[in-house]
Amino acid sequence: MFLKKILICTTVFCVILCQIPPVYSQEIAKPKNIILFIGDGMGSAHIKAFRMFKDDPETENVETLLFDSMLVGTLRTDPKMPLAESFLPLSMKEQNNGGVTDSAAAATAYATGFKTINGHISVDEDNRSLITVLEKAKHLGLSTGLVVTSQLTDATPAVFASHIKNRRKEKKIANQYIDNRYKGMPYVDVLLGGGSKYFIREDRNIAKEFESLGYHLVTNKKDLISSDNQQLLGLFGKKGMDKMLDRDVNTPSLADMTNAAIKQLSKNKKGFFLLVEGSQIDWAAHRNDIIGVMSEMQDFEDAVSAGLKFAKNNQETQILVTADHSTGGLSVGSEQDGKSYYQWNSHFVASAKATPEKIIERAVESGNLYSEIKKYTGFQLSKKEIKKLAKIEPEETKKALFFITGLVDRRSYTGWTTHGHTGVDVNLYAYGSQSQQLIGHWDNTKIGKFIFKLLEDL
Repeated sequence: MFLKKILICTTVFCVILCQIPPVYSQEIAKPKNIILFIGDGMGSAHIKAFRMFKDDPETENVETLLFDSMLVGTLRTDPKMPLAESFLPLSMKEQNNGGVTDSAAAATAYATGFKTINGHISVDEDNRSLITVLEKAKHLGLSTGLVVTSQLTDATPAVFASHIKNRRKEKKIANQYIDNRYKGMPYVDVLLGGGSKYFIREDRNIAKEFESLGYHLVTNKKDLISSDNQQLLGLFGKKGMDKMLDRDVNTPSLADMTNAAIKQLSKNKKGFFLLVEGSQIDWAAHRNDIIGVMSEMQDFEDAVSAGLKFAKNNQETQILVTADHSTGGLSVGSEQDGKSYYQWNSHFVASAKATPEKIIERAVESGNLYSEIKKYTGFQLSKKEIKKLAKIEPEETKKALFFITGLVDRRSYTGWTTHGHTGVDVNLYAYGSQSQQLIGHWDNTKIGKFIFKLLEDL
């Protein structure tokens, strides 16, 4: 009987161990490369929806995602809240400190290990600069990179290499990318994303300044992939890049940019720090656009896959995957016409061949919103829907967007609670020799502190 109990306990212990995300043996040297993946706005509901979106209906169970085997914990997303305002009724001005984070405050926690108030870019509430993990990596001789699908001056990438109390000052952020230097060179070796309007301006051509320092400026997928320059500036959109579903063959994917960054950064034998953001999961969720959310989730997962492939071959790389916050209050299943539906029909989302934004763009060109909706979604509209659509001109982009997203939501039973952020916890995923240190529930500052500790141990 005693031996039987020992056998049962041993079996249970082995089962528990099997649930711990894949990590390397602690005997292997600590990582010299760090890749932080941030799915902007990617809450747990977004993960659930994406899992169902990718499910093979021919199999009995829903297939797992790439992320699932890497799950180690969750993160609290609260920004810093001045105590004097914490319990006051919220005016529009006070909403910045109402307990729901924006990307600037959340990413600052990841980049610095310190909390700040919403809108601040790696500065505290008194506008004092906070050193970032990217800057620390550069001080240690590592190479550094930022890869995003937003403009490079957006909040998340900005917090890693600039310091300013207003995230909207994007020209100044672009200036800091070239002006803030260490040993005569910019802090970031590889910058890939959108935002050419902030780098190539009438008052200052920052792109040309980067080129004068030896950076290779690339603006299309072919040149990005073929480049062999260790310093890269890639600008693939005037502001944000096109979403995955809407891209042409000249525009790189997030995975393309991730691979290109790793290719250049890994030439440094001392190691590298790389930030990769799936920026427009958030943008699509702000618009309550489930088509765009699923498109960008796929783009993000492909990028994480590229990073994992490198890490498994390299065996000296620590990967972190998380979100800064959740956006949209996404609900998988919703109420329609007073009835609650316990289902989510992902095939209506998967049938779309373009995002609502692109459909509207095509409709403005053709002058026929009805035909473009049918062409790119395959939906058959009801008489009630056709009557409602007849009152909307393609140029009324906001009305048109709400109409199209509403069509998808009603058919798929997708729900939303807001066009903004929510304060829920986000998932944390990891791969690498130090992943077990992250098992549990943490404040979001844990990420910055964890990365600083990895850098100190190099």
